[in-house]
Amino acid sequence: MDGNGRWALQRGWPRAAGHQAGVDNIRPILECCVEAGIGCLTLYAFSTENWDRPDKEVSGLLTLLGSTIQRQLRDLDRNGVQIRHSGSLERIHPRLQAEVHRAIEVTRANDRIILNVAFNYGGRDEIIHAVRQMVAADLPAAQISETTFRQYLHHPDLPDLDLVIRTGGEFRLSNFMLWQTAYAEYYATETYWPAFGPAQLHEALAEFSRRERRFGRIEDS
Repeated sequence: MDGNGRWALQRGWPRAAGHQAGVDNIRPILECCVEAGIGCLTLYAFSTENWDRPDKEVSGLLTLLGSTIQRQLRDLDRNGVQIRHSGSLERIHPRLQAEVHRAIEVTRANDRIILNVAFNYGGRDEIIHAVRQMVAADLPAAQISETTFRQYLHHPDLPDLDLVIRTGGEFRLSNFMLWQTAYAEYYATETYWPAFGPAQLHEALAEFSRRERRFGRIEDS
């Protein structure tokens, strides 16, 4: 969800206002995904590298996550949204950890759409965590396969990503779900996240529908 800060600065507003606008934009995008029949939406909200930002901005992002859960949880639950979390809760205040756990537990049985929030998440970090778990389980090397490895990821039941949308004019993966995006299609747009509305999402989905996905195979002529 790139470009929140730049979107705000263009308007002469503080970066925090852009982050709030970015959070406000989640709801219409989520509703649009439901209408399109999308079963899972992952939002890259805070990376493991984002801790290097100024302390005030980091503190504001953490506070925003907590306040958003408090304001939106009841409505999300009522509308059948199942909340997941990808990433580590280390370095997160215990009170915020409790809010995240509560959101996951309250919405566990919902099945209209999965909203997976990647917060304090890094693709390399997830892979290292999986390897450590396999080592701790004394898993023999001969038993390690792609299927086995997947079982040690944060959410082994979720499918690989089909489409990765990058807003804000960025063209890199930025440590996002490195394992799950092996054959994902990529869509980059100059539009900043707060301005990326349902119309822009439909454009991305239309482009995705035109892609020919071979998954490394060559079709017979």
